[in-house]
Amino acid sequence: MWRIFLIVMLWAAPVFAVQPDEVLEDAALEERARALSASLRCPVCQGESIDDSNAPISRDLRIAVRERLVAGDTDAQVIDYIVARYGEFVLFDPPARGINLILWLAGPVMLLTAGGIAVIALRGSGRAEAVALTDADRARVDEILKS
Repeated sequence: MWRIFLIVMLWAAPVFAVQPDEVLEDAALEERARALSASLRCPVCQGESIDDSNAPISRDLRIAVRERLVAGDTDAQVIDYIVARYGEFVLFDPPARGINLILWLAGPVMLLTAGGIAVIALRGSGRAEAVALTDADRARVDEILKS
């Protein structure tokens, strides 16, 4: 039974698109390349990292990342190199500056606005004007409560 479970789990495991000919011999550089590839979005697939995508452009980007690392670039220099060619769109986590600042702030601003509206609505619904009952109304209430 456990063998079937193991086979199913291995079958369901994510398969990375990195080809064996792309893997660097230096384990430290390969680890850095994988981390960088996981943070870069495929320009074609848009929802996948270049590490997961089988698109030809992703393969080219993975190779470019590895070439830059072998050339001695830092992680920031590699990211800058890719962003200079494809724009900030390829970053899964774009920096909070410029036009991106609007996107970063939109969520919290909308949440605070919705919270304020909810508070105002809840406060307003609890306020009912007190209405004085006439003697006839009191008599009718007493009659209803006695029945």
